[in-house]
Amino acid sequence: MILPNISFETYIGGESFIKKLYVSGYRSYEVSVFTDDDPKLKYIKLYFEKRLSEYIEEGLEWVIISGNIGTELWASQVVLDLKKRYPEIKLAVLLPFTGFQSNWNEKNQAIFNAVIEKADYINYTSSSEYQNPGQLKGNQEFIIKNTDGCLLFYDTEREGKVKFFYDLAKAYQDVSTYVVDLISFDELQWFITDLEDEF
Repeated sequence: MILPNISFETYIGGESFIKKLYVSGYRSYEVSVFTDDDPKLKYIKLYFEKRLSEYIEEGLEWVIISGNIGTELWASQVVLDLKKRYPEIKLAVLLPFTGFQSNWNEKNQAIFNAVIEKADYINYTSSSEYQNPGQLKGNQEFIIKNTDGCLLFYDTEREGKVKFFYDLAKAYQDVSTYVVDLISFDELQWFITDLEDEF
């Protein structure tokens, strides 16, 4: 299984182009965001809009998520909004198993379903329902091998579930040209301060 119509050439003319970017990070509960009107969420999305716009302008074609609540779904909402400015950008959702969101509360399922309905590509790296943690690891390994890099809302001084992906990506980076781009809390705070200074 590979994403449709995607070139797997990372290097063109000696320059590195990121065409396929996995986006992930903290789950919503890990950064204490529990409502859609939380001021923190507004700034997180604005920052992702800035960073993803930069990637798109450098040639990004696909944003890939694995469907987790929090950063991944927020970033997906940003990508869907960015399609108004950049109609060429596409969103892929690669879920680790079937029924991935079945145990979530109604609100989170509604956010997930709204993203799924508008995604350009949806598939599973395991065609069965949850059986073991190996399905999650298999999903992460598949994503790493089929993307050019990742943009992670992750601070190494504040661990979260995304650490598992981060560790795999760092190990893969040692033997490849894989790009690991981190968004730290300090970086987000500088962005917020700069925005507030403008008003």
